[in-house]
Amino acid sequence: MLLRLAYLGVTNVFALLRLLPMSSQEKDAEILALRHQLLVLQRQLSPDRVRFTPADRALLAALLHQIPRDVLKRLRLVVSPDTVLRWHRDAVARRHAQRSRPGRPGRPRTVHSIRVLVLRLVRENPGWGYRRVHGELLVLGVKVAASTVWEILHEAGIDPAPERSSTTWADFLRSQAEALLACDFFETATLSGARLHVLAVIEHASRRIRILGATAHPTASWVAQAARNLVMDLEDASCRARYLIRDRDGKFPALFGTIPADAGIETVLSGVRMPRMNSIMERWVQTCRRELLDRTLIWNQPHLLHVLGEFEQFYNGHRPHQGIANARPLQPLPVPLAAPDQNASLHIRRRDRLGGVLHEYQYAA
Repeated sequence: MLLRLAYLGVTNVFALLRLLPMSSQEKDAEILALRHQLLVLQRQLSPDRVRFTPADRALLAALLHQIPRDVLKRLRLVVSPDTVLRWHRDAVARRHAQRSRPGRPGRPRTVHSIRVLVLRLVRENPGWGYRRVHGELLVLGVKVAASTVWEILHEAGIDPAPERSSTTWADFLRSQAEALLACDFFETATLSGARLHVLAVIEHASRRIRILGATAHPTASWVAQAARNLVMDLEDASCRARYLIRDRDGKFPALFGTIPADAGIETVLSGVRMPRMNSIMERWVQTCRRELLDRTLIWNQPHLLHVLGEFEQFYNGHRPHQGIANARPLQPLPVPLAAPDQNASLHIRRRDRLGGVLHEYQYAA
């Protein structure tokens, strides 16, 4: 449009120069001839077939906007005088809107180092969604919104994980978290095919996990001893739990309910085939399988206990948890970085656990 408008302007300047040597009588004759030709064309063409380009409108508006309305009405134009005035108003409005438009609309762009760090976390941890990455940033003291992480991943062509919805039972568990424990057995297999049974307990309030042991034969005496060790550990930690949620697995003997009851902890059995009643424990088992056991070859029972011990330390001391506002069970979130220069240069060091199966990110010394 601008190129055509410039072309029309130059051609009309040359047309004006051509009129300078002409006398008034010659100009009047040319005007009358042009008016007559215009009248002939108007009779031959339908008004609906007349089309003006934006450049034509801008030029006619610039030429005619200073002529009074009563004079415009006497001129023989293809369009009405009101149309010419409307074109002029639209041109002025567009020019004003273009000048008033900010150079960069919307919020300021996220600091480049934060974007690089987000993409690095996703690249090194393919199973992390945007909320898991957001929690890791909060652990490092980088305060950004979860929606910002989502936008960074979306712009990079990475599909963010969907946010999981809560249930009524989960709301109840959250309100009673301070007094609740949950436990469960889960199985894993070694390279030789031997099955090992792992018993774990989680605190609902802090999400702290305790691996009570792993064995190939979960006898009644073994499970009872694990219950005694749990009670002593809870007393040393001054835990105020009053209820222990478990399923109806036959590996739990009667003593497993009697021993915690002597310490003031009542055992609550979940419904038959109702895993949501023990959802937090079931979710931890899923996390343990996805982040550890599915990526590790287990040789034997001592190796399994070593691997689970490392994961317990990682889970309790470093990994953020959405259920407790992305804090860690044994450590609160650090103070967010407030100064812009601190976010401008982020020197992050990665620590590998179990040969790189687990990654911890900390500031480089």
